[in-house]
Amino acid sequence: MTTIKDIADRAKVSTATVSRVINNDPTLAVSNETRNRIFTIAREMQYKPSRLRRMKIESEMLSKKVGFLTISSEEDEKGDPTLALIRTWVESHCEQLGIKVGKVIRNNSVDQNALRNLDGLIVLGTISIEDIEASVSEHTKIVFVNNTIENKKYDLVSIGFKQTVETVLDHLTSSAHTSIGFIGGTHHLDRLNRSEPAKMINDPLTVYFNEMMTELKLLRPEFVKRAYWNPATGYEAMKEILAGPIRPTACFIASDPMAIGALKALQEEGVHVPEDMALVGFDDIEITAFMNPPLSTVNIFPEQIGKTAAQLLFERLNGREARIHSIVGTQLVVRESSSVNKKI
Repeated sequence: MTTIKDIADRAKVSTATVSRVINNDPTLAVSNETRNRIFTIAREMQYKPSRLRRMKIESEMLSKKVGFLTISSEEDEKGDPTLALIRTWVESHCEQLGIKVGKVIRNNSVDQNALRNLDGLIVLGTISIEDIEASVSEHTKIVFVNNTIENKKYDLVSIGFKQTVETVLDHLTSSAHTSIGFIGGTHHLDRLNRSEPAKMINDPLTVYFNEMMTELKLLRPEFVKRAYWNPATGYEAMKEILAGPIRPTACFIASDPMAIGALKALQEEGVHVPEDMALVGFDDIEITAFMNPPLSTVNIFPEQIGKTAAQLLFERLNGREARIHSIVGTQLVVRESSSVNKKI
């Protein structure tokens, strides 16, 4: 790509002179010979001003048909605001890049004909890659977000699950907790064809929790429960933990909505947080800072996830061929629910 410096070197003038000539600066005092020489060299070197290049790219982007496919229903997004936040940030950053995202396609109402005509597609959640490939054009550029099935073909934006578990366990064990419970989520490989059942797969947080606790020789399987991403099932899972003969002194919970339910179960049983049991959630939804006590949780940076996905799609639509797997790190937000050492 020819630059102003390239033209200046060949014309034997300064880059400032070339820039002012090309932009028709009326205050520039330069001979017609020099002016004509610069324009001739610019044409020969096929120079295109960056503003014009940007306008051309923006025009091309606006003509692209781009969709957003999510595993979440509108009801799911109400229950877990993080899903809606990621989608909103994807749409916002796509707009900044000149990409217009069309109708949101939800996996409970997929119009496969609509998928067929797309130039680009961002997919949020773990949906069968084979199903998507069978439903889109071979020319469709696809970016997956938080799809826990690794692939070697498409761009992927992942959350740093392994780093998250390491950080949370370091936080809890440094406060003398050795008896640590975990409430994970129910994780499925969703299918576009709902006539076929969704396959149960491993939740990354659960996998890493079990692996790391085993390495620490601290894993207690009876303290590991499964819920379904909402307060009601988080409540039931904590009730199961509390019904056992021995209770953990800390618990990591794979979503803030589940942690809200778990906290209610603890309060009903007279278990004080954090004195009797420390709690750490995941997602850092707004309400967690106003709970009683305020909930320690993990910020997954939904804006950065959305920005990264939009940028990857933009690059793909502009011809990038190399696959990129981007892992967005997380941050532990320590609040009162885990900030005090437990009673030993």
